Formats: sequence, structure tokens, C-alpha cells
Amino acid sequence: MLTKELIWLFYSPDELAAKNKQYLWHPFTQMKDYIAEEPLIIARGEGVKLYDVQGKGYYDGFSSVWLNVHGHNVPELNQAIIEQLGKVAHSTLLGMANVPSILLAEQLIRLAPEGLTKVFYSDNGATAVEISLKMAFQYWQNRGIAGKHSFITMNNAYHGDTIGATSVGAIPLYHQVYKPLLFSPYVIPYPYPYRDGGDEASVNAMLDQLEQLLEEKASEIAAMIVEPVVQGASGMIIMPNGCLKKIAELLQAYDVLLIADEVATGFGRTGKMFACEHDGVTPDIMAVAKGITGGYLPVAATLVKESIYEAFYADYEEQKTFFHGHSFTGNPLGCAVALANLRLMEERNLVAEVAHKAEYLADLLKPLAGEPHVGEIRQKGLMAGIELVREKDKKEPYHWNERIGVRVCKRAREKGLLTRPLGNVIVFIPPLVSTLEEMSDMISILTEAIAETTRHCEEAVQ
Repeated sequence: MLTKELIWLFYSPDELAAKNKQYLWHPFTQMKDYIAEEPLIIARGEGVKLYDVQGKGYYDGFSSVWLNVHGHNVPELNQAIIEQLGKVAHSTLLGMANVPSILLAEQLIRLAPEGLTKVFYSDNGATAVEISLKMAFQYWQNRGIAGKHSFITMNNAYHGDTIGATSVGAIPLYHQVYKPLLFSPYVIPYPYPYRDGGDEASVNAMLDQLEQLLEEKASEIAAMIVEPVVQGASGMIIMPNGCLKKIAELLQAYDVLLIADEVATGFGRTGKMFACEHDGVTPDIMAVAKGITGGYLPVAATLVKESIYEAFYADYEEQKTFFHGHSFTGNPLGCAVALANLRLMEERNLVAEVAHKAEYLADLLKPLAGEPHVGEIRQKGLMAGIELVREKDKKEPYHWNERIGVRVCKRAREKGLLTRPLGNVIVFIPPLVSTLEEMSDMISILTEAIAETTRHCEEAVQ
């Protein structure tokens, strides 16, 4: 292990902080706020902890933006990259192949919901979604059905930040400013039982709107895109059991494709390898990323049914080729570590372990429900969201300007836990290998941070 002294042989923490502020523009970050505070600069990782340039350790309570599987600095994953480096670092997939990309595609199809048969690589979740949308659109064109050009998305959806992915996003804070650049999908509700009258009422309201829309517009709708079972960026909203299956059945009845955005939920995060499995659904197109490499390198994939692939399989002169690609598509280093990640998941029986750990996590979270400003705790597998409210009985939210989520996460960081809020929702998404003891420590920190911050906020109002 490199020592702190060796890492910072040339630059002190203060010098790095100055360079950070001078040269970097951070994503999803208001730089005026960021520059005003002492920046967190990570130097290394070990297990489920990250360490900053000062040597302080923090639990990685959000899996480095929801993608870490086995923790940091994993020998088996490190070795997979080293071995592949000794062969070739990159080789394009445009008109040729490389060994890891072939073997990874085979494993993805083996693990995916039955009926998905082909893999198209890209490099992040947004590009996997962008590809999904373009495939769905061109699928109908290639079949000679030009009228099916629209999409359905769900309220408060987040599918990434490229133009197509942003178009099917429905969180005003993230997407409204770009509206003149975007195409306009049809938007229906995502079931939100906490605020929509319970499971049955929220599901029925959504299904009624979906069916009415399909009755009127199915002839022009190419596909519907869904975050299956858990809608992440909206605040960890959990879809009631059976809901996804009913959506899939409706879409099939009206000849509309189903795109499942499994970028956040895939690779064991919800207690199944893919969230669609909870309802026994095979989508027509499925986008995956994040956990695919265990959190090591940027690899993403779009998986499709054979019928989708066949619509593009034609004589050269017909020009039905899918004209889309990325320079690093199927990168051998990324595919090699992804293979090692999947192998390690199976050796550790990790998906079943997540299902077991999820029960323990639910018990850890129960006491938080008694906190006066915790409105609801939502959890599926090792994805959890804690919604904070000003008035519990009325479910009255905190005002955006109160920054309650930001303040709780700042306090948690001071206590040794890293996570990011989604507005008033505190996210807890630990690495899948986190032990029961480590999860207990993390939840203790989070509980203290919530209690202290909400109490101080209440005292300030009084």
C-alpha cells in the first residue's frame, strides 16, 4: 500500500486543494458553494472505506455514486486489469472484436432475463439509454412503420444527461433548462404510494393513465422507458410488487416496446441480478452500467431481444445498419474487469447475500422511522432512501432553500460517512460486500446526523 508520504511526494494537501479549485468543474455541484468550503479530495480506497489526502477515512455510504460492488482496491479486480494490460489496452469494436468483449457479452446474456440475446456496448448509463432510444426508434423504421416515433416516460424519471436521455427525463430541476433542445415524450405518473394514497391507489392511477394513452396514441409510440422497481434520482421511490408486470403486459397488448433502465438497479443491487426479475419481466431493451465493472472502469451495455436485432440484420444496400458507436466501445480493460467482477459475484454468492443483508438493513432502519422528521423510509435490497419532512403528520416537505439533505450529508461526512442527498431524501447505497457490522456503523452515523441536523433546524425556526 502506498503511504500518504509517497502519494503526496510532490504536492501538499493545500496545494492540491488550490489546484482543485482553480482547474476543476465538478458535476452536479454548485461551484460557488463548493469553493467556499474545504474540499474533500480522495487519495485511496480500501474495502468499503475511502481515505482523503489528510488520511481521514470515510465509509462509502453511496457506493461512489451507486456503482461499487466489492469495495475498493480489490485484488482480484486489480489483477484482471493488470493481466489485460499485458495483452492490449484498447481495440475498437467497429468491424472487429476483442476477446474480453466477446466473453463478457456471453456472460451478460447468461445472467440477463431470458429472451435477451444480443449486447451492444457503450461507456456509461446515459449512452446505454441513448442507444436504447435510438434502437427503439429505428426498429420501427426498419420494419417500415414510420409512424411510431414517440416515447412514454414517467414523472420524475432520470435516465442520464445526453440529449435523448435528458428528453425522457422528467425532473424539472435537472431537465427544464434544456427543454428547447429536447424531444417531448408523453409523461405518466410513477407510483409514489407515500404521497399518492398507498400502493393500490398509486398503481391504479398510473395504469389507468397508461392504458388511456395507449388506446389513443399506441400507433405513434415506439417505446416506454421505465426505471424498474426503484426510481432512483427522484428519491428512491419503490414500485409496488406486480406493477412492472402489469406495465409490460399493457405495452405488449398495444405493440409498444419496453425499455428497462437498469443502470442503477442492475447487478444485484435490489436483491436480484436485475430488478426486472422481481416481477418476472423480460424487457425488449435493457440498459445496464454502474455495477457492471464493480465500480472500476466505465463500461455500459444495451441488451436486446433477438427480434430487435433482426430488424437491423439486412443486406448492406438496405441501409438498416445501426449507425452508432463510441471510441471506447467494448474496451478490453473494462470488459476484463467486468468479467472478473461477475465471476467474483458468483463465487461470493453475492446476489443471495444482498437479499439476506437487505433484511438486516431493514431492521437497522426501523428505529429511524420514529424520528420526528423522518416521513418515510424506502428500501429495496441495498438501495434505501430516507425522506425528511418538516411536518410528519402533514407530510410537509422542507423548502429547497433549507438544504436539509445537504446539511445532513455534511454532518454525516464530519462523522465519517459519505453520501449525497436527493433533495430532502437521504440516500444509503453501501457497497454490496459491506458486512453487517459495517452497515450497522454506517446507519448509526446516519441516524445521528439526521437527528442532530433536524433538531438544529427546528431550533433555528423557533
